[in-house]
Amino acid sequence: MSQEYEVKLEIFEGPMDLLIHLIRKNKVDIYDIPIAFIMDQYLEYLDIMRSLNIDVAGEFLEMAATLAYIKSRMLVPRVSFEDEEDGEDPRMELVRPLLEYAKIKEVALALSESLQLDRDVYLRNIPPEELWDQEGGQEIAEVGLFELITVFQEVLKRAEPEHFMEMTADSLRLKDRIAQLMETLAGVSSITFNELFSVKIRKAEIIITFLAILELMRLQMVRAFQHQPSGIIRLYLAVEDGAMAGE
Repeated sequence: MSQEYEVKLEIFEGPMDLLIHLIRKNKVDIYDIPIAFIMDQYLEYLDIMRSLNIDVAGEFLEMAATLAYIKSRMLVPRVSFEDEEDGEDPRMELVRPLLEYAKIKEVALALSESLQLDRDVYLRNIPPEELWDQEGGQEIAEVGLFELITVFQEVLKRAEPEHFMEMTADSLRLKDRIAQLMETLAGVSSITFNELFSVKIRKAEIIITFLAILELMRLQMVRAFQHQPSGIIRLYLAVEDGAMAGE
């Protein structure tokens, strides 16, 4: 997935978000995290973000080091760390901040509903009946970067290898794709993630479309919700007038 274009997206979620996503995705007991397994997946996601030219902040690398440290301690026979002063499972160094972060995130998500994006642009309050009205299901949840990366990997696998091409600033422009997506969403109530990718789409187009979605979500212009039973992700315009903040 080599690239020649100069696009570098800022991350809008942190290492705690990634760990929580991996725990939920793999249906892992947070009090009994298989560190080696979760660490391997964590590093895989970091590789994907780097390949997409997403800015991987130092805190992600710091968490990787923490996971490696806990993994090394877990390799020590149980009797060894039980003889330590408190005899605590090394994984508790991760569990406590994860639980605290999850609670803070819930409060932050509730407050974000009233967040002002710009002087004249506010978050659009999406009516419950509009969310997933076509599927007729009620089990939905708002998702972020890492849930989208999981679905993005599946879409990427469907692209034919012979359709691969190097992306350059001349052939595909992120700004243009963002404008196209905003225009598309302005004309419909919502659209599924997969509907943005045709069967014969090239890998280059898949990647630039995905980056455009991430940038719109970072700017809080688009919100994504997932239908839990089916796993389908649907995108909604998050502002009343469809105008880009700051323009």
